[in-house]
Amino acid sequence: MIVCGEPSGDLNASELAKKLLQINPQLKITGVGGALLKDVASQIYCDIKELACFGVFDVLKKLPRFLALQKLLLQKIRQDKPDALILVDFSGFNLRLAKKVNKVLPVIYYTSPQVWASRSGRVETIKKYVDKMLVFFKFEEEFYRKHGFKAEFVGSPLLDIVHPSTEKEIFLKEHGLLSSRTTIALLPGSRKSEVNNILPVMLKASSLLNRKIKDIQFVIAKSTQVDLKFYEEKMRGNDLLIEIVEGKTYDCLNSCDFALVASGTATLETAILEKPFLIIYKMGLLNYLLYSPQVKVPFIGIVNIISGRKIIPELVQFQATAKNIAAEAGEIITDRQRSNAMKESLVKVKSLLGDKGASSRAAKIILDYLKIK
Repeated sequence: MIVCGEPSGDLNASELAKKLLQINPQLKITGVGGALLKDVASQIYCDIKELACFGVFDVLKKLPRFLALQKLLLQKIRQDKPDALILVDFSGFNLRLAKKVNKVLPVIYYTSPQVWASRSGRVETIKKYVDKMLVFFKFEEEFYRKHGFKAEFVGSPLLDIVHPSTEKEIFLKEHGLLSSRTTIALLPGSRKSEVNNILPVMLKASSLLNRKIKDIQFVIAKSTQVDLKFYEEKMRGNDLLIEIVEGKTYDCLNSCDFALVASGTATLETAILEKPFLIIYKMGLLNYLLYSPQVKVPFIGIVNIISGRKIIPELVQFQATAKNIAAEAGEIITDRQRSNAMKESLVKVKSLLGDKGASSRAAKIILDYLKIK
């Protein structure tokens, strides 16, 4: 049984499931996921679209749904007796599920919760209720070792996943954009709440950039989790040369010269494609006031955390204004030396992500651990 709750988790879970089935086609995989895991698994008990939320107030609204899902999964575990429970990120739900399972079957965590960033007390829950931890970043392996728990570094599966499907010139032409123009990609997040908070300020910043830089155009990488109408509402009254493209994030990034990216997995995807970018994040004020005191790392961008220094500018909450974003982005776009230095730093980040084949390594480790051939 594999349980994830975010679009990035769905991607990682589905790639892992494919590799597990390649090794042993007789496996039956069930769980919680999105469209990607649904394509691979025998049965999905809940689509992650039903679980999408951000912040304590969203969670409280959906608490009955989460409790019902937890009850259903525990019932399925008792009935079907799976060989293992594989948890993929989604720590608020998954760590509670691990507690309830209480080691009646092996619990494997794939894609570690960001306990190194906030609420490090969750490490004790992991040590007590998780049997095996597979991590994407070397520093995570070291973090767990310092806390007396063995985690195994497999590398980032994104190295195998992140690649465009269309050449830059073809993609631009297909979407009515010109290769002679400077292209800016906007990635405002995968959740509706993120798009709601981040896209408007990205669009305002884009309008300022449009006045400052000649021959500029924009492309929005649309999340499959959010309706097109929602984006169109946010863009109403906007006179920018801008296209919305769904389900082709890597093509959007490959086609761009610069990107504005919401903090999250997309920052690492942008880094792998070696595109200069800004990290932007805004959330509801009450959620920000609740969460910000818990954050114990100097950066929010995983690219900067991996590097151990700020190679990508971060504009968070009150600093994430249209004026600040446009000023920072404009400086990088027009300063070739700074832009090239950023690209060189991103090449180094890629070298720290391990070797390709992370999903295959993880699948082999899991089946060897479970003694399944």
